[in-house]
This record gives sequence, structure tokens and C-alpha cells, in this order.
Amino acid sequence: MKQQSVIIAIVIVIFSSFGCHKQLDVSPVSQVTSGNFYKTESDIEQAVIACYDALQAKGQYGQNFLYLMEVNSDNAKTSSITNSGGIYGDFDLFRVTANNAVLDQTWAACYLGIQRCNIVLNRIAAIAMADSTKNARIGEAKFIRALTYFNMVRIWGAVPLVTKETTNPFNEFDHGRDDVSEVYSQIIKDLTEAAAALPTEQLNNNVGRVTKGAAQALLGKVYLTQKNYSAAVTVLQTVVNNSSYQLLPVYADIFKTTNKNNKESIFEVQFKKGSNGEGSAFANLFAPDPSLVSGIGQALGDNVPTKAFIDSFQVNDGRKAATVGTVNGKNYCKKFIDASPTQNLDGGNNFIVLRFADVMLMLAEALNEAGYTANGSAFTYINQIRVRAGLSALTATTTPDQISFRLAIEKERKYELAFENHRWFDLLRTDRAIAVMTTTPSDNGPIAVNQSKLLFQIPQSQIDVKPGLILQNP
Repeated sequence: MKQQSVIIAIVIVIFSSFGCHKQLDVSPVSQVTSGNFYKTESDIEQAVIACYDALQAKGQYGQNFLYLMEVNSDNAKTSSITNSGGIYGDFDLFRVTANNAVLDQTWAACYLGIQRCNIVLNRIAAIAMADSTKNARIGEAKFIRALTYFNMVRIWGAVPLVTKETTNPFNEFDHGRDDVSEVYSQIIKDLTEAAAALPTEQLNNNVGRVTKGAAQALLGKVYLTQKNYSAAVTVLQTVVNNSSYQLLPVYADIFKTTNKNNKESIFEVQFKKGSNGEGSAFANLFAPDPSLVSGIGQALGDNVPTKAFIDSFQVNDGRKAATVGTVNGKNYCKKFIDASPTQNLDGGNNFIVLRFADVMLMLAEALNEAGYTANGSAFTYINQIRVRAGLSALTATTTPDQISFRLAIEKERKYELAFENHRWFDLLRTDRAIAVMTTTPSDNGPIAVNQSKLLFQIPQSQIDVKPGLILQNP
């Protein structure tokens, strides 16, 4: 199995952030090295928290993913295509180059997280601890590694597949990208093993850690992406039948900072304001005007709802009021605004990666793709989502065949999961990205989307390490 090249050199054993994650009750650690660490159960706990910490990073869910997964879709745009020299606006206009700093930062952040997971998996066997705890920590590391690779393979396609701890980066210079099928095989293996090892629920100080249901939900999304519909139905049905999860009666309640890790949530990236830099930057990123929030120094208004998205809501759709806000004539996404961060870049919002409504819509999609059934189970699942939103139920009369139901699912996910980092990947999975993006009016003028724009370019820094080994996407 091939290993990643020079970027791993920057992430060998340095854990720069061991901060507390909401209810993951772990004290900060400083001045650790591979020689004096990884000796006790406490050390492994810190190392696992470091895996979660990687998801918080600016290069991942802390910021950059919103540009790679939402701003480049039809739902969203940046507030200015010229800010920061255009490195963010280029995602909006589909003109991102291999030298874009966001790509480079995201690549490095993903491999930092993968290295941290590999360290845990490499070191944990030698640590004295209860088998149940050890198995759970292994499951957490495998889930986080699988989630990271799943994001990477959808962003870049083939990527270097690293499943061993890198201890000497100079041994890693002669390896390139692994085939997409091999990456997916590892993702499925990790998630299957994680689901077998993880607990059904996390209690008390462990709230926020990964559960069996999270591994199963992500595995179902992987199968759906691969168009393995029968496997997707099987695993997603297990999650839907899990009594730990349910739809909240009120849509807006899902995103309240006072209601984090609620019954609809399956996995969230944890943030906590007022806790030594563990807060989120979403108030800054999403608010277009400082008057929306107190205590922040800058409001960018990125991930802005487009006019086409706002205008396309049905009149009775209650999700619009919970999703789109307007201040001083500027539209913004309301889902991730903490009105009272304690300081700049320090909001209290978590980022929801997986939630129950997503699973229900995925199950409806998989059932329809496996074979349309008039007024069958797929209708039951999508209609629960629609009824909560204040919309009428679909029937075999309104949605009479597989194609119409497929488009109904696409539309429902567009509004239900808006700005939650699903839209671009939904369009890729259903092979609809080019058709949708070339027919939807853009607030920033015409854009050119073709087959070569569906994957992002590999960061030029990676290609320069060893020309001819890591090859560029077309």
C-alpha cells in the first residue's frame, strides 16, 4: 500500500492542539514527544482527542470545507470574489488552480488528521487499558480516518492512501496516488470495523464522541456514493430503526447553540466558546454584518445564500426562515450564527456532519434507486421530512416514477441540508453537477462547469515534491 509523500513530514508526532472539546473532558497537554508519550491510557485519551481536534481545523470543518462543498454549489456564494486575493472567490467561479492556498491547507489538514489516527492505531495495542475502552478508541480513530478519506476522495479522486504511522518522512518520497477503488475499500473496512467496536451511545463526558450509529450512517453514505444501493438500504435501515435518533419537531431547534448533540444529531464536530481557543469561527464566516453578533472583530458573510436558492423555496416551507436571514439588505445563512461569541473567532456552534434527516433521505434515495415502488417506504421517509417543513406529502400521483422521485429527493436535500456541506457532493453522486450548475443563474455571472471541474486539482506543492509520481487531475 502506498504512503503519502512530504506533507506528512510536517505532522509526524506534533499535537499542536489538545484542547477540550465541549464534553470531551481532557486537559491540555504541552511539550510532548513520541519518546515520552503514548505510554499510558491517559496518553492515548489525549491522542484520540487530537484526532477529533483535526476535524476542527481551519483546513477541514473549521472553515475550508464550506468552500469546497457549498460555495461551489448552486446554493451558496462568497460575499466577495476578490477577498484575500480571490482564493475563496475562485471556488465560487470554478477557476481554482493548483496553487490555491485553500487546497494546500486542506490537503495538509486532512493528512495531519490521518497521521494522528494512524498514531493511535499503531500505539494503542501496547497500552494497558480495558478491552471495551480500547476497542472504542480504535473505533473512533478508524471512523475519523474513514471520514477524512471519504472527504478527500470526493474532493480529489485518487489520493495517497496512508494507513501506517509515518515515523520517517524521508522514506515516503517515492509514492504517489492510490486508485479510487482502493481508497473506498479502506474506507468501508474502517467503518465496518468501527461500527463493530463503537458503543451505541455516549454518555456524560463522552457525549460528542463517535457512536456505532455514526459509523453506520457514514457507511451508508459511502455505499450510496458508490451506487451500491442494496448495501446502502441495509445499513441505513439499521440507523433509521435505531431508537437513539429522531427528528426534532421544530427544524430551527436543530442548530441552536443551546441544543447541541440533540436527538436528531448523529455526529457533530465539537466547538466550545470561551475555552482556550476551542470556539468556532462560524459567526465571523457566515455573518455579513457585525451587528448580527457581539464580540467579533470581522464579519465576512461567506457561504451566502444565492438569489436563485432563496427564490426557489416553496411558499409554505418553514425551513426558509430558519436557514436564510437578511440584515441591512445582506442575506446570510442563519444556521451557524452564535449571537454572543465571547471573543473574535470564538463561537459556540458545533458543525453537524451527520443527522437523522440526512439518513432518512439517503434511505429514501437508495430504496428508489433499487426499485421505485408507488407509495412505498421511500415515500414514508421523504414525507416525514416534508411534513415537518410544512409541505404536503408526496404521492404516486405527484411523483409517479423513479425519475420524478429521484428529482424530488434531490430537491428535498437541497433545502433540508442547505449549507451543511452536502450539496456539492449530492450533485456529484447523482451525476447532476454539470446540468444543475450550467442551468442555475449565478449571482456572480456566468460560470463554466464541465467534466474537468468536478474534481479539484491536487495542490501544486505535492506535485513539486516528486514530479511524475503525484500526477495532476485533468
